[in-house]
Amino acid sequence: MTVDIVKTTDAGFRKTLDRILQRRGEIERDVEARVAEIIEDVRRHGDKALVRYARAFDGVTLKRSAIEVSAEEMDRACETVARQDLRWLRLAAARIKRFHRRQVEKSWRYRDPLGLELGQRISPVERAGAYVPGGKAAYPSTVLMTVIPAVAAGVREVAVTTPVREEAGLVLAAARVAGAHRVFRVGGAQAVAALAYGTETVPRVDKIVGPGNVYVAAAKRLVFGQVDIDSIAGPSEVLLLVDGSADPRYVAADMLSQAEHDELAAAVCVTPSMAMARKVRAAIAEQLESTRRQAITVAALRRFGAIMVSRSLKEAVDITNAIAPEHVQIMVRQPDKCVDAVRNAGAIFVGAYATPPLSDYVAGPNHVLPTGGSARFFSPLGAYDFIKRTSIVRAEAAGLAALAPAVIHLARREGLHEHARAVEARLPAG
Repeated sequence: MTVDIVKTTDAGFRKTLDRILQRRGEIERDVEARVAEIIEDVRRHGDKALVRYARAFDGVTLKRSAIEVSAEEMDRACETVARQDLRWLRLAAARIKRFHRRQVEKSWRYRDPLGLELGQRISPVERAGAYVPGGKAAYPSTVLMTVIPAVAAGVREVAVTTPVREEAGLVLAAARVAGAHRVFRVGGAQAVAALAYGTETVPRVDKIVGPGNVYVAAAKRLVFGQVDIDSIAGPSEVLLLVDGSADPRYVAADMLSQAEHDELAAAVCVTPSMAMARKVRAAIAEQLESTRRQAITVAALRRFGAIMVSRSLKEAVDITNAIAPEHVQIMVRQPDKCVDAVRNAGAIFVGAYATPPLSDYVAGPNHVLPTGGSARFFSPLGAYDFIKRTSIVRAEAAGLAALAPAVIHLARREGLHEHARAVEARLPAG
């Protein structure tokens, strides 16, 4: 299997680009309808519904008393996981904490020339829920990436939900290392519903974060407004912006590292060098031979893999901004110019040794990133996602009097006469 090479001047280029862009497709209506039923069932029946769905979807018998993981179980997980696992979890946690603590905003106030005291108070949400996928594998790194920013922001209670798994020890250990306050054996759309509305066991939260499958994404979309969410996560994607100076083995390896996620993952290389494009394609073919998740990787590359040959590096950057990918890796002779020119990306990786998996686990920045082109308007998950901004206005009589004519005039122009009278009532008679 080889990845297609397509020139931007080819008649079929637009079709290739559209295939990648349209991968952002909307959630199917039947999925959303089914998820709506699950949400309503959990809202009405609470823990009983969670137990039923654990049996139906996960194939396990879950007692209501076992929905929440005890503190003793979490402590035991830290004692029983491999020592090396715990060592690397703690290393990753320390680096992630260091990065996210820098994101915490501070409250501020100032007094203007009219004597009004104006400001903004920064405060964390009370409760946050972190959804951690677990259908096909355990993801302790996602525990760290979703819990630590909330803790750094000062959230009073952080709850983790994750599907029931026999080998959940590593996830539980990560939850303890990250500072999660509570963990629940609940997955899927039902977990999102439980966090949004609360059950007898699962607390109602103010914000839900974390990636998940199409059912989880649909559930987050439907409960938004009842609670806040981070974003609607989609399949993983990487775009490599390279010139003739890049090592094709590295380019191929990074494309394969994203393609192994699932069949909907996208892996794209954009380069102004046809010679480099051919070398990358050959390197992919060679490395595929030893890929462990070969069926998934091949399916992803066949559907959403491409090597695009642009007319210039500038055009390559324009294509990057149009796709607005989750990960952008830049391997060119003068990378800083490209870094400044790439406006739409979840995360940018600069240089041959800044491979995206570095940030997936231990670099420090968050690996929960905007996907499906949403990097045009969304940001990576961060401590700032768990705070509220409250405006504060303090005014004395002189300040109100100075601004009253403007308020009264504008209020009446909008037909809101009682707004005007609320100001007039405070002004001196005559």
